[in-house]
Parts: sequence; C-alpha cells; structure tokens
Amino acid sequence: MDFRPYRLAAPMCALALVSAPTLVNAAMPNTKVPSKETKAANLTAPEMRTSSKKLAQLINVALSNDGNRQQYSAQSAAMRETGVASSTLMDPKLKVGFGGLPVDSFKFDDDPMTNISVGLMQQFERGSTLDLQQKKANQQADGLGLQVHARELEVANSMTQLWLELGYQQKAEQILLENRKLMKEMESFIQTNYSIGKSEAQDLLNAQLQVSKLDEKLHANAQMQRRLVSQLSEWLGSDWLATEQALYATNQLNWDTLNSKLASSKDSTKHYQQISQHPMVKMADVSISANKTQVEIAEQAYNPQFGVEVMYAYRQANNMKGEPASDLVSAYLTMDIPLFTGDRQDRNLAAAQYQVGAAQSQKDTLLTQMNAKVNTLLVDRGNLTQRLERYQSTLLPQAKARIQAVERGYQNNTAQFNDVISATTDELALQLEQQRLLTDLNIANSNLATLLGGFDYQVASPEARSISTY
Repeated sequence: MDFRPYRLAAPMCALALVSAPTLVNAAMPNTKVPSKETKAANLTAPEMRTSSKKLAQLINVALSNDGNRQQYSAQSAAMRETGVASSTLMDPKLKVGFGGLPVDSFKFDDDPMTNISVGLMQQFERGSTLDLQQKKANQQADGLGLQVHARELEVANSMTQLWLELGYQQKAEQILLENRKLMKEMESFIQTNYSIGKSEAQDLLNAQLQVSKLDEKLHANAQMQRRLVSQLSEWLGSDWLATEQALYATNQLNWDTLNSKLASSKDSTKHYQQISQHPMVKMADVSISANKTQVEIAEQAYNPQFGVEVMYAYRQANNMKGEPASDLVSAYLTMDIPLFTGDRQDRNLAAAQYQVGAAQSQKDTLLTQMNAKVNTLLVDRGNLTQRLERYQSTLLPQAKARIQAVERGYQNNTAQFNDVISATTDELALQLEQQRLLTDLNIANSNLATLLGGFDYQVASPEARSISTY
C-alpha cells in the first residue's frame, strides 16, 4: 500500500515553515520553529548486511520447519524404495497337486502312473528390464529431490518480498510520524496565533483535521504491517508470531552474491549457463533422462521372456515287476516369443520416443521463458537504477531548492501561499516515490536471485519420515 501523507500534511507543513516565523516574532520570540530534516534514502552497507543477515536467519528457520521440503524428501525416498522393489524378480510360484489318480478306486497305490507332485515356477523379465526400471525410479527420485531446492527458492523469494514490503511500510511510517510531529507543533503555533487574533479559526480547524487524518493513516499503516508479519507466520509458525515483539525490516538488502553472478555472465541477453543450474531446469533434464530410460525399457519388449519350472513327483504304487515305482523329476523351460510386434511393442516404443521429444521441447520452452524473465528483470533493474539516480542527483535537490526559493518569495510577498504548498507537496511525493523505487528495485533483485541462485541461506537437507516416526 502506497501511503501519501504529504497530500494531507503539506499545507500545514508549509504554513509552519513560512508563517511560523511571523507567529514566533509576534507571540513567542524565544521559540525555535521546528524544521524537517530529511534522512538519507539509501541505507549504509553495514545496515544492509545486518538486515540481510537477519532475513537469512528467518529463511533458515522457515526452511528447517517447512513441511513441503519434508514431503518432497519423503516422496523421493519412497520412489527409491519403489525402484528397489521393481528391480526384484517376481516371487516363485509353488505348484502342488496329484495326477493319474484312478477314478474307480481313488487310491494312490493302485496305478504306477499315480503321483503326488510338488513344483516351483520362476518367471524372468525380458532382457535388462529390471535394472532399467530401477534406473528410471532413481531418476524420478532425483527429480523429486530437486523439488526440495525449488521449494527453498520459492520460500526464500516469498519471504524476501514480504520483508521488503514490510521495510517499505516501516519507512512510510517514519515519514508519517515526522509529518505528524510537525503538524502537532504547527497546530500549537496556529493555536497561539489564533489566540492573539493573527490566525483564522478555519486554519486551526484545518490543522486539527490534518492531525486526525495522519492518525488514521498511521493506523492503516500499522494494520498493513501486522498483516505482513502475519503472512510471514505461514513459514515461521504461529509460535513465532505469538512471541515476536518487534520486527525491524528494511526495503534494501545486500545483493553481492547476485551481482557476482551477473558479472560473470558472458552474454548480456543469453543467460542459459546460469539458468541451467536452476532446479526447475535440472528437473527437466531428469525428465528427459527418465523418458530415455523408458525407451530402453520399451526396447526390451522385443526380447523373449523366459520361465523355469521344476517338479518332483512321488509315487506309491509298484511297477509292472512288482517293485516300488521310482519317483519322477520334471523340468521345463518356457519362452514368450514376441512374434507379432506391430500393435504392441512397436507402438509402445514409438510412444516412449515421442515422450522424449515432448520432454525436450518442454525444457526448451522453460529455458526460453526463464531467459526472457531474466532479461525483463534486468531491464527493470536498469530502469529503476537510472530513475533512482535521477531522484538522488536532480529531482530531490531541485525540490529542496524550489521550496527555499518559494519560501523566500512568500516572505517577500512575491509568491502565493499555494506555491509553498505545491513545492512542499512535490518534495514529500518525491521522497515516498524514491522509497517505492528502492523497494521495487530490491524486489526485482529478489526475483533475479530466484532464477540465478543469488540467495545467501544455508539449511540442512530434510529428513524423510516414515509412518513409524509419527
């Protein structure tokens, strides 16, 4: 929310700056007229480092307690376990039965052909299918692991932008408080001047109204600050929100890491080397690799599938010589021969190959979009920097010089009171606009840091928890 208190306070500020000397000479000869001292808009390097360090600590706490990181870590561990399971041979089958039992007696010792058999059957996968399935599962697990890093960047960017907006609101609060302080003092001056008949009642009422309006602006500003702090509790938790007494934020941060990455870029418009380290791009690479592995799995379908069966048959009857019949052993080799591949294997292989092309196109689109975002943010960054330089070197000095000239003209009866109001209003507007530009510049840097990896936070990898942990 962009607070503009100067539109309310400027007329009375100007009245105090210009009319107060007359008032003091008439009624309070030994009283010094209050004046507004403009603080430097830019923070010092130590202040920015301190603010960045505090923010990094909060980000570390947030990431350590982030449930999404733990979710992705658990999903990655689950996928690896699934890969181990999918690379294991199918369980053997036990076969138990009897054969050659005569139906007239249903006795096992009447006919030598009667036997009780026990057998085992084992099926084998085609070619290297099992190893490839585990390879694919591990690749998918790597992709889920990269989502942990992507989540870290998302949280860091969101918290940084909230921090910067909170810093802007706190800076706006300082300006509101400075103007309210002046307004109260000017109300006192006008009250004194009114008591001796040198001011109109409407001037006093107007001053009191402006103070009330500033109080309302301060109230709205405090509400916005509380709202931003409450939004931070999404990652820091309700306990932090309950115990946090005062959080001093700034709208400027230290971006040395980001600047060093930008300085290492060899091309001003192609940033693919830096972007390639982004977890989303790495996830696209993993997706391509997993789909290529699926192509290899589809190719294994052209290999025959083998199975082995071994049986032992126990016989109780005697043979034709009257001797106990010998037990029997049987062994079989089964083979699934893929002879008709046109509607199954060929189509599955073609589908897997199309998926590789789709994954590659998805990566190309992602790189193009991310590179365009980087270029857009760099343009915004350059424009904001130029505008801030203009504010610092030209606009603000000119606004101050104009105020001084108009004040002298008003005291010499060569300028109108509305000119003083206009000059003061313009200066206050420029000050708040400068703070807004500083905030927008740092938000652009935060978005760039998300794409190029310019955040300074260190957090341990999340531990995947199983059901036994709960």
